[in-house]
Amino acid sequence: MKEILYLLIVFALFMGIVYAYAIYATKNGKSTDENNNFIPDSWERFFKWVFQAKVFIMFGLGFAIGFLICKIYFITFH
Repeated sequence: MKEILYLLIVFALFMGIVYAYAIYATKNGKSTDENNNFIPDSWERFFKWVFQAKVFIMFGLGFAIGFLICKIYFITFH
């Protein structure tokens, strides 16, 4: 169960870094962004669904991480 928790934490960090780098790359001019939505145009063709579902992905990860932390460390059934 702890392995799943660690995996979800790493995945949440990875997704946060991807979102942050997309904003960084478009604001600093490293990548073009024609429609000013902070998604580089080169990424928009293949990964647009990731950015459209950003809120749901991060909410789901946060909920799952919180649930597992509660289940592993606070709730003990004997």
